[in-house]
Amino acid sequence: MENAAYIGLSRQMTLRRELDIAANNIANAETTGFKVEQLLLGTEIGQRARNDAVRPGVSFVLDKGVGRDFGQGALNETGRTLDFAIDGEGAFFKIQDGAGEAYTRDGAFTVDPTGQLVTKSGLPVLGDGGPIVVDPARGALTVAEDGTISQDGQLLGTLTLARFDDLAVLSKDGDGLYRNASNAPALDATGVQVRQGMLEGSNVNTLIEITNLIEINRAYERATKMIENVQDLSRRSVERLGRSS
Repeated sequence: MENAAYIGLSRQMTLRRELDIAANNIANAETTGFKVEQLLLGTEIGQRARNDAVRPGVSFVLDKGVGRDFGQGALNETGRTLDFAIDGEGAFFKIQDGAGEAYTRDGAFTVDPTGQLVTKSGLPVLGDGGPIVVDPARGALTVAEDGTISQDGQLLGTLTLARFDDLAVLSKDGDGLYRNASNAPALDATGVQVRQGMLEGSNVNTLIEITNLIEINRAYERATKMIENVQDLSRRSVERLGRSS
């Protein structure tokens, strides 16, 4: 009976994590470039509450981390000249920060006081020659589909678009940034286009996530009921043993 309770508790722990993830997806349904997440589940073989040598271990529910769907979000027109969207999956803008290089799908850029093209949090956007520097006095930027940036007819550089053979190497780093958590090199992105005056929306389907919340709550209630039944059965068994003795 204790084994059943432990299994139920392990499922409750993962359900709480799933609830947090689904709620976070809904909260970021309007966040530029956000990618929907889900919990990856597995099985962990643990020791039984009572384990005779001839009996196998118990299979518990295991939290194996968070998976992300890097599928394309809808491209929304903004008309702002410093807004850029990547039309195509698996490619990212390359960003420079104090820890090295990071990657993002959020192309809501701006220009800092030094003339550098930066993210909303002030991190430099990298081009083929390093950070891209513009002169605000020379007018608006023009960005071609291949990421080439021009201003008043002068070429300033080309936005660096990176991709990875295995997107699982990217870890979330806050502010819409991802970081390469492995030694896998970033490759040049091909087959994608840069759209000026547009931003990529989140790929969260709010209806699906709300449905997930309902299913998670029901599953949690079932697990709770099972644990309560096990505890009740254990209590009644002890009471019967007490009366028989």
